[in-house]
Amino acid sequence: MMNKNIKYSIALLLMVIIGFGIYHFAIKSKHQRGEHQQTKTYTCPMPQDSFFSDQPGTCPKCGMTLVEVDAHKYDESSKKMASYTCPMPEDSVFSDKPGICPKCGMTLIKTENLDPHTDDYNIEQLLKPTNQFVVGKYPVITAKDTAISGEINLPGVVAYDPDAAVNIAARISGRIEKMYVNYKFQTVRKGQKLFDIYSPELLTEQQNFIFLNSDDPENTSIIEASKQKLLLYGMTQSQISSMAKSKIANAQVTIFSPVEGIISGTESMSERNESGMSIKNNNTEALVVKEGNYIKKGEVVFKLLSTDRVWGIFNVMQGNSAFIMINQPVLITSEMNGMKPFSAKINYIETQFNSEDRSNRVRVYLNNKMLKLPIGLRLEGLVKISPVKGIWLDKKALVSTGTQKIIFTKKEGGFKAKAIKTGLEIGDFIQILSGISLKDELAQNAQYLMDSESFIKTK
Repeated sequence: MMNKNIKYSIALLLMVIIGFGIYHFAIKSKHQRGEHQQTKTYTCPMPQDSFFSDQPGTCPKCGMTLVEVDAHKYDESSKKMASYTCPMPEDSVFSDKPGICPKCGMTLIKTENLDPHTDDYNIEQLLKPTNQFVVGKYPVITAKDTAISGEINLPGVVAYDPDAAVNIAARISGRIEKMYVNYKFQTVRKGQKLFDIYSPELLTEQQNFIFLNSDDPENTSIIEASKQKLLLYGMTQSQISSMAKSKIANAQVTIFSPVEGIISGTESMSERNESGMSIKNNNTEALVVKEGNYIKKGEVVFKLLSTDRVWGIFNVMQGNSAFIMINQPVLITSEMNGMKPFSAKINYIETQFNSEDRSNRVRVYLNNKMLKLPIGLRLEGLVKISPVKGIWLDKKALVSTGTQKIIFTKKEGGFKAKAIKTGLEIGDFIQILSGISLKDELAQNAQYLMDSESFIKTK
């Protein structure tokens, strides 16, 4: 009888213990569910920052105030879907890519996908890399199949025409006794004195001419030949006539300018003389050739640049080169007050490409007798483009990475980056060769969707 009572007592005790355990477990589970329901999640308004926290505050990446995420869009199971998290649980930092915790500086560790199910697909899209997929609602546009015409602005400048320059060369060897021009870019009139030269050879020819005129005046053919030789040596008709009348040879002969122009130095003289002979001040630069210099027959002393014929040199960017042709009309304006726009034609397209500013140059030959354009004046050329048929897209919808042109196509829940091939550029539009169709909806401004901290990926 006693054994039976003991068995009943033990059984009753076990039942009490089991019941108490079940009650305690139920209370604890309810308490945990209550805490789970009360937990709130906060995230950065900028989706590319990929920052989440269970506490309010500011984003450590961009400094913006964290906003609360709705419970039906984000819960504790969504946190488990994040690929990387901080080893310190109190930091509550989650990210879809490896990196450094912005709170404690520790390296983020990869987490396992404990729950593959999410209540809302937006969370999965939210955790996609921002250089591939951007979540959000942005204005969209589509490409247009149309013909577009436009205008190209060509910056330019007035320059000397080297073909119109005149070389002042020594027709005979000698020594420069006196210079009448001393600085580069000094204006010279036709018939103006340039320099006096002493030449033994020229002095001998003068003496021969005087002798023929005095001792053999009837030998007109030889006298005329001697006169022509003096003319070829640089003497003028008036100098020869004066010498024949006075019958005195001039040891120094003045050389006059044959044309009007602007003085420019020569490279040959600069290379032959020491660099110390080139003196500069604020406005002018001294000529290299000086009084006392010896010059050789045929040597260029300096050049005379003409301003009657000048070049308008314009830069054409690489993308606009296909629109430029020889004899194409161009409307030219300048920054000079009181000057009216005038029309001209493109006369020459240079074949050399400038890799620094990715452009090549075109020339417009200008008659400057009436225009009176100063050398170095800034010009602006305007070239009209005939309509070009094709598929065109606003340039704002495109981002250039240097090697690719990227657009963002609208997908479910956001925008996906995609590479396209482009062609001509006219004004604010760019030609689309392949990559999108006319039905594709694209982000109107691709710059807003670009992650500045990473490269855009299209695959």
